[in-house]
Amino acid sequence: DVQLVESGGGSVQIGGSLTLACAASRGFDDADAEWGWFRQAPGKGRERVATTYSRGGTILYADSVKGRFTISRDNAKNTLYLQLNSLKTEDTAMYYCSKGADRGQGTQVTVS
Repeated sequence: DVQLVESGGGSVQIGGSLTLACAASRGFDDADAEWGWFRQAPGKGRERVATTYSRGGTILYADSVKGRFTISRDNAKNTLYLQLNSLKTEDTAMYYCSKGADRGQGTQVTVS
């Protein structure tokens, strides 16, 4: 299994920005991999916010974050990123990165 370690969460004011990072232990060059970020707030279901595919470069965003969040990757660093801009209180959640069915331990984002 791949090890995924998220970082970059924190507390930020409404309208602020954060950059989340996810360091992967291996597999960043898997041709058919699906990488992504999802979030979960207390008492709410899991929401997939962004997905990118190694093959073809397709990127997908949830409607709730489209135009505000950007997913990217640095292959040389084996790191996946999520840039969060124009943050809203409803963006408060634990954010997890994923590779296929594997996920990290999460990083908390709090917007107030």
